[in-house]
Amino acid sequence: MTTVYLSFGSNMGDRERQINDALNLLNTLPETKVTKISSLYETAPVGGVEQEDFLNGVVALETNLSPIELLDNIQAIELKLNRVRKIHWGPRTIDLDIVLFGDLVMDSERLKVPHPFMHERSFVLIPLNEIASQAIHPVLNKKISDIVTLDPDVRIYK
Repeated sequence: MTTVYLSFGSNMGDRERQINDALNLLNTLPETKVTKISSLYETAPVGGVEQEDFLNGVVALETNLSPIELLDNIQAIELKLNRVRKIHWGPRTIDLDIVLFGDLVMDSERLKVPHPFMHERSFVLIPLNEIASQAIHPVLNKKISDIVTLDPDVRIYK
């Protein structure tokens, strides 16, 4: 099985419920098991679109699914939870992104791993550091604990 880290976020409706529903659905995926979940962090949105604050976190999985199979499954979860992709970086009921997939480096039209902006996003790095500080970014070849910086705008929620 491969260790995978997904970031998750929600800023519409009952954010906690949306996240809990997504995490529960992740645990029902074939050949996949949730192994760790970070705390929830409240963060301002990025991208310049005015919207509510996000709840964000990171979940660790063990899976035998391929990266594209996992992507298809998490996109199905987003659809089930009423994710609508109208505005780039706009509000969303749930957002699930593959951040790291073992030590894989992949750059396809549908999927880039590691996530190309993860090293710039405190709302990904801080919760990832909480559950996987020793994980290695396979492109930067650095531990997450060596990449993460404190950010007062990423506030622990729960």
